[in-house]
Amino acid sequence: MVIIMKSSASEAEIRSAKEAMEASGVRVMVSKGSETTILGAEGNAAKIDREKMEQYPGVERVMLVSEPYKKANRKYHPDDSIINLPGGKTIGGKKLAIIAGPCSVETDEQITFVADCVKKSGAAALRGGAFKPRTSPYSFQGLEDKGLEMLRRAGDESGLPIVTEIMDVEHIDAFEKYVDVIQVGARNMQNFNLLKRLGAGTTKPILLKRGLSATIEEWLMSAEYIMASGNNNVILCERGIRTFETFTRNTLDLSAVLAVKQQSHLPVIVDPSHACGKAWMVEKMSMAAIAAGADGLMIEVHNDPPHALCDGAQSITPVQFDSLMGKIRALASVVGRDID
Repeated sequence: MVIIMKSSASEAEIRSAKEAMEASGVRVMVSKGSETTILGAEGNAAKIDREKMEQYPGVERVMLVSEPYKKANRKYHPDDSIINLPGGKTIGGKKLAIIAGPCSVETDEQITFVADCVKKSGAAALRGGAFKPRTSPYSFQGLEDKGLEMLRRAGDESGLPIVTEIMDVEHIDAFEKYVDVIQVGARNMQNFNLLKRLGAGTTKPILLKRGLSATIEEWLMSAEYIMASGNNNVILCERGIRTFETFTRNTLDLSAVLAVKQQSHLPVIVDPSHACGKAWMVEKMSMAAIAAGADGLMIEVHNDPPHALCDGAQSITPVQFDSLMGKIRALASVVGRDID
């Protein structure tokens, strides 16, 4: 249940309505938007007398919420959330945020070179894998702690915040030390213990990728785990879902961007690299994602894709990335967005 207060409601009226809800045994989340205040009931709202609450001074209307996610729900938080990154960058709102970098950190020279290139082209953050979840145990698994240190140095030298994937709760302390945005990969989207620990153990932004076969509700419920545990800084990332199609690595579901933004206030970015698995598709699918309303992109950029230790087939070069950024800037003005 959510109670929408009138724009003219006083602080005393808001407090009175909140206390009446709490008397029914629920916790109340207060969300103050640009035009109104919303009181959201967390817990069993069955004991709240809807007709009685509608009579309270300052109450505009009372709505029942059928979705199981609350904190991630737009009904509880009507204004779009904007997630702040170090260095003054943001994800959400009018500005588009482009996160770029290699699939895996390989050497200091490689990650530093790519970081410098994507920074010059206008990227808002640097991505790079230190811990790599791979289908085969014989594939390159990442440089782990050494990779984190390399990524941190590249981020510091380029002035870009860094984004990398966490795989286990035992890594949280190291990520708290080195990483600016903690990515939860598709395979861990429903690792609920990890999600709860990230919610309670850090205030850093969490970039939550959609699971391989996850529904939109399941994806939002995973975001709810993080938020219910105390961290509201969640960014959603659509990276394609597994279907019967085999031509592409996954099937990029751009309709999910629209669906999620209707249901939730959280920012949504798109990863066309993992979705398609083919470098030649990245540019067109990036443009399509921006046109569909995505708040940003996560793109794999490698200085030498044919010799990449991981996912070279879906990585574009720094030159291609620079060309793409020019096209994104042109498109951004058409769809009412902006990019630094």
